[in-house]
Order: sequence, then C-alpha cells, then structure tokens
Amino acid sequence: MLLQNANFTKIAYYGFRMNRPPPLTDEQRRQALIKAAEARRLRAEIKELLKMGSLSLEDLLKRSDTDESLGRMKVLAVLESLPRLGKVKARRTMEEIGISESRRLRGLGAQQRASLVSRFSEQS
Repeated sequence: MLLQNANFTKIAYYGFRMNRPPPLTDEQRRQALIKAAEARRLRAEIKELLKMGSLSLEDLLKRSDTDESLGRMKVLAVLESLPRLGKVKARRTMEEIGISESRRLRGLGAQQRASLVSRFSEQS
C-alpha cells in the first residue's frame, strides 16, 4: 500500500515511512551530472593506466585513501584491469583472500590490502 504524499512513501510490508531525497534544482542536477561524469572519466583513466602498467596496484590503493572517486572503485573492476588478469582469476583471487565481490577500494582492510599488494606487486 502506497500513500500519495509527495514527501513520504509508506510501505505496508515494513510499516514505516521512508523519506524521499529532496528535490534538486536544475542547477544542482546539472552540477551532479558533471561531477558524476568526471568521476567516471577518472575511473576509466585509472583502469587504462593499470592495464598499461603505468600505475601499480599499491599506488592506486594509496591514492584511494585520499581521493573519493578512486575509493569508490570496485576491487573486482580494478583487478580485472590489471595486465594478464581476467575475470575468472580476479574473482578466484578475491575469494582466496576473502574479499566480497561488491567490496570497494576504500572498504578494504589492512590485511586484504597487504595480500593484494604482495600477490600483484611482481605484475605491476
């Protein structure tokens, strides 16, 4: 059952109200789209640098601590961008180390980072 209120939606199953995000002005929406496009461009550029070997995994992990856009990259996408590492090996490696497929760079623990760096330091 849904209520027809502009600011709230009531879901009968859960029995509570969920706030909708505030409406954006055209200028705010435009700025958000620009910011999102820039983040996508940066992530694509980083993946290309990894693929070419110009950027090491260790350097990327260090940069992801300070750069919000890089911190939001999925570990699986990063590993798949490494040279000589495909989808199957990337998933297998993550499973062996104990990293969830949905994990992002910023969410990696110290042990997981160390395992990734030691495993892929000779490839970079």
